[in-house]
Amino acid sequence: MTLFLLIAAGVVALVFGIVLLNFFGLWLRALTSGAPVGIPTLIAMRLRGIPNSLIVNARITAVRAGIDVSTAQLETHFLAGGNVDQVIRALIAADKAGIKLDFNRCCAIDLATSGSGKTVFDAVRTSVNPRVIDCPGAASGKSTIDGVAKDGITVRARARVTVRSNLDRFVGGATEETIVARVGEGIVRAIGSKETYKGVLENPQDISKDVLNRGLDAGTAYEILSIDIADVDVGENVGAKLQAEQANADKQVAQAKAEIRRAAAVAAEQEMRAKVVEAEAQVPLAMAEAFRKGNLGILDYQKIRNVSADTEMRVAIAKDSGKTGPK
Repeated sequence: MTLFLLIAAGVVALVFGIVLLNFFGLWLRALTSGAPVGIPTLIAMRLRGIPNSLIVNARITAVRAGIDVSTAQLETHFLAGGNVDQVIRALIAADKAGIKLDFNRCCAIDLATSGSGKTVFDAVRTSVNPRVIDCPGAASGKSTIDGVAKDGITVRARARVTVRSNLDRFVGGATEETIVARVGEGIVRAIGSKETYKGVLENPQDISKDVLNRGLDAGTAYEILSIDIADVDVGENVGAKLQAEQANADKQVAQAKAEIRRAAAVAAEQEMRAKVVEAEAQVPLAMAEAFRKGNLGILDYQKIRNVSADTEMRVAIAKDSGKTGPK
């Protein structure tokens, strides 16, 4: 019996020693940092496959920064696939900057940005330090936004949009691509409302004011602070080009109509010639009929032949004299 008790005591001492070896240092560090974590909690983390050093270090960092976060909250976010370190950094940055951001919203932003190349800390940092977005963006493949004023002249512009994160709308809000698209549409509309391209060149700030007053950041994850026109240039005269194309089209239509009239005239002329030939073919028949009825004698017929021959001779002489005449 004594031997059994000694063995049991030895096993208990061995287990206790293993626990102390694995968790005592972490427990002591948390305790001395003012963020105590019980050894049973550390053992439970290990059993659930949660890296207890990550959770304890994150809690210590938060508590030392004046943010009370429990290990249970951190464990839940880790099991959900979140980045615990980024959440703690974002909470501390928001607290120091005086931005209202609670733990649950911070976790929601972290999960929403997972796999997007962005982090919740980036969102908080952009909220503190606004960032600048080029419009049009490099992904569009264009270097300028082209608009046409009312006088038909193209105006090319480049803008720089200063935005900061709106943490209240960051989850579910539209991204930077929406901001760029809306600003580009607003610039095209503002240029198109100008009577002449000179008005755009003289007062480019009017475009910025017009676009900024349209509330383009509604429903997005950002708040637009300013829209600055970085460059304005004059392009081609689209109005003149369209008028030239219209004039060319009208010319082609007129040529087509003239060709129709010419073809109709040629057809009418050929029809008249056919009628003349038909009428000339009736002359010998009429003369034969006149002979049969006795209305035409042989002398009359001979006179007609002489007149016809004389006419043909005159025509031939006129043609020859026209060819051999003085040049």
